[in-house]
Amino acid sequence: MNAEPANPVVRVRGLTVGFGDRNVLENINLDVRRREVLGIVGGSGSGKSVLLRTIIGLLPKRAGTIELFGQDTGRLSLAELRLLERRCGVLFQQGALFSSLTVKQNIQFQMREALGLSTRLLDEMSVAKLEMVGLAAADGDKWPAELSGGMIKRAAMARALALDPEFVFLDEPTSGLDPISAGDVDDMIATLQDTLGLTVFMVTHDLDSLRSICNRIVVIADKGIVADGTIEDMLHHDHPWVQSYFRGRANVPAPANGN
Repeated sequence: MNAEPANPVVRVRGLTVGFGDRNVLENINLDVRRREVLGIVGGSGSGKSVLLRTIIGLLPKRAGTIELFGQDTGRLSLAELRLLERRCGVLFQQGALFSSLTVKQNIQFQMREALGLSTRLLDEMSVAKLEMVGLAAADGDKWPAELSGGMIKRAAMARALALDPEFVFLDEPTSGLDPISAGDVDDMIATLQDTLGLTVFMVTHDLDSLRSICNRIVVIADKGIVADGTIEDMLHHDHPWVQSYFRGRANVPAPANGN
């Protein structure tokens, strides 16, 4: 295991999350280091997306603490949480663009509420975000239904970057894409991380993504973290699911429940 870093961007201690009479995650301890790309992997139902959604405040926790940028989110007022959230961006699985808004309007959604800028400045900023993710200005006038799978991911990434976050959460950014498109999205994430100095927390099932862009990998199974390290560490780990997944037999379900 790696030594505990000073001043991690995210610090999770003793986190337990569950639904009904069943816990999905129990006693999770995790640090996310500044400017790293951390990949979270696990079998279907292992709780990796539950972990992400709990950290960003979409799911309640049963026990434990979550700190973002050194602040305990459980002790903050709603106004303080909103300010903290502006330092983070989220790309949801399947993009989750608002179907009734154009791509440009999707990107501007948070900007209108948080920044109070003129329409001209909002348009200029949305074009800049589109260009950052490899889309053309004209793509901003399209509806989500007009976009390919890869374009949806890029548009969703542009929206995640709308408020110039320091930290981005990515939930299955390459799911549903063919290998070439998935590789292009990985390249986009790596370029943005390097250019903008982002810290990236990425839930994924994509072994190619874990190999190509992640500095560190955390494996969720048995309701907890069973492995934490580099891709080389994973290849030599003795946990059965880790062995099966990283030695070529992907998509083996982990012995846990959840999402």
